[in-house]
Amino acid sequence: MNILIGADFVPTKSNAEYFKKGDIKHLFGEQLTKVFENADYRIFNLEIPLTDKESPISKCGPNLIAQISSINGYKAAGVDLFTLANNHVLDQGKVGLKNTINTLNSAGIGYVGVGNTPNEAAKPFVFDCDGKKIGVYACVEHEFSVVADSSAGANPIDLLESPDHIAALKAQCDYVIVLYHGGKEHYRYPSPNLQKVCRKLVDKGADLVVCQHSHCIGCEERYAKGTIVYGQGNFLFDDSDDEFWQTGLLIEIHDDFEISYIPLVKRKETIRLAEGYEAEQIINSFSKRSKEILAEGFVNHKYSLFAADMLPTYLMRISSYKPGIILRICNRLSGYHLIPFLLRQKYVKFKRLAIENSIACEAHRELFLQGLRGENDENAYR
Repeated sequence: MNILIGADFVPTKSNAEYFKKGDIKHLFGEQLTKVFENADYRIFNLEIPLTDKESPISKCGPNLIAQISSINGYKAAGVDLFTLANNHVLDQGKVGLKNTINTLNSAGIGYVGVGNTPNEAAKPFVFDCDGKKIGVYACVEHEFSVVADSSAGANPIDLLESPDHIAALKAQCDYVIVLYHGGKEHYRYPSPNLQKVCRKLVDKGADLVVCQHSHCIGCEERYAKGTIVYGQGNFLFDDSDDEFWQTGLLIEIHDDFEISYIPLVKRKETIRLAEGYEAEQIINSFSKRSKEILAEGFVNHKYSLFAADMLPTYLMRISSYKPGIILRICNRLSGYHLIPFLLRQKYVKFKRLAIENSIACEAHRELFLQGLRGENDENAYR
C-alpha cells in the first residue's frame, strides 16, 4: 500500500500554462514526479472551482477560479481523488461547482465532500488498495461554501451528524481517512476545540484525520488508535510569499496503515522535494511542535496568546472601523500597538460581554446568524 495525501493543489497565474499543458515535470521536478508515479493512490484538496465562466458569489475573502483546461495538469499528475469540501468550492456559484464536477467526471477523477443536498454531500468515497477497503470522509467548517437544503455545496462538519457518518463508514471499511478543512490560517497548533473535535472523530472510527486549510505545516498527534495531522501546509499554491506558504508535507500511508511524511519546498511557481538540511529542518520543526502539544495545558496556553493577538482584528470586523492614514502611520510608529489599544478602549466591558454572549450562547448565535443571512437576499437560503 502506498497512498499519498496532499493539501491545496491550485493553479495560479504564474503556472496556469503548465497546468494547461500537463507539464508536471516542470511543476514537480523529476524526484517528486517519481514519488507520484510510485504511488498506488493519490488524494488532494481542490481548493478552486474549474470553470471558464466567472460568476462570483458574495463573500468575504477572494473568489478563486481556474480554467477547465487546468484538468490536464491534474490528469498528468495522476490524481485519483479530490476533496471538494473546502471554503472555495462555491466561489463561482452553482455553475462553477457544476462545471468542476463535470470536468472531474470527464477526466475520470473521483471527488468527495459536495452534493446537491446535505445527505449527498455527506456521502463518503470508498476505494480498494492492496486488498484493503479505504473510506474517505470529507467535511469543512462553516464559511460560504456549505450545502443547504435548497442549495448545493460542501459537507459541513456537524458534531451531531459527522461522528455517526464516520462510525457507519468504519463499519464497512478496513481504514477510514477524514479530510477536515478547518483550523485557523497561519497557526501551527490546534485550538482546544479543534483538538477535541478531531479526537472525537478518532474515537468514532477515523484512523487518520488530516486538517487542511491552515496554509502551514502544523503538528501531529497520535491519539488512541488514530493519527491526527493539524495542518500539512499547501501542496502547490503559488499565491503568497509569506513564510508559512514556502513549505508543506505530503502524507504517505504504507502497509498496515503506517504513516510517514515527505517534506516539500516551494520554488517560485513550482513545488519540489526538500533535501538535506532543508528537509531536516522541516521534519524537526514538525516533530518539535508535535512534542510540545503533549505537555499539559500547552494547547490552551498557546491558543490564548494567539487569541489575544487576534482580538483587535475581530473587534475591527465587528465595528467596521477604518482608521485614516494618519492613524495608520501612528500605529506603525508605535509598533502596531496603537490601533489595538484604541479598539480595546472602544469596546468597554459591558459591550464586549454582550458580543461574547451573542457568539457563545447557542440560541443567540443561531438567531444572530439567521438574521445576518436573511438580510442578504442572495444568500437568504444558504
